[in-house]
Amino acid sequence: MPTIITHRKVKIIVLATGEDFNTHALPSCIVLEEDEHGWWTKFVDAQGRIDCYDQAYSTYQHALWAAKAAAEFGL
Repeated sequence: MPTIITHRKVKIIVLATGEDFNTHALPSCIVLEEDEHGWWTKFVDAQGRIDCYDQAYSTYQHALWAAKAAAEFGL
C-alpha cells in the first residue's frame, strides 16, 4: 500500500518496491518511485500526463524535499 503525504493540498504518493505506478498514480499528484538508479519524482497533471526530472535522486529524503518544493508552487 503506498504512503500518501499531503503538502499544500497536493498529494505526494510514495510507492513501495514492486507497487505499480499506473495503479496508484492519481491526476494532479506527485509520485515518488524507487528503482536501481534512485528515487524518481514524477508529476501527474490533471489529464494524467506524466513528467519527471531527468535524473533520479540518490535518497528518499532528497526526492521528498523536491516534491514538497514543487507542491509549494502547485502542479
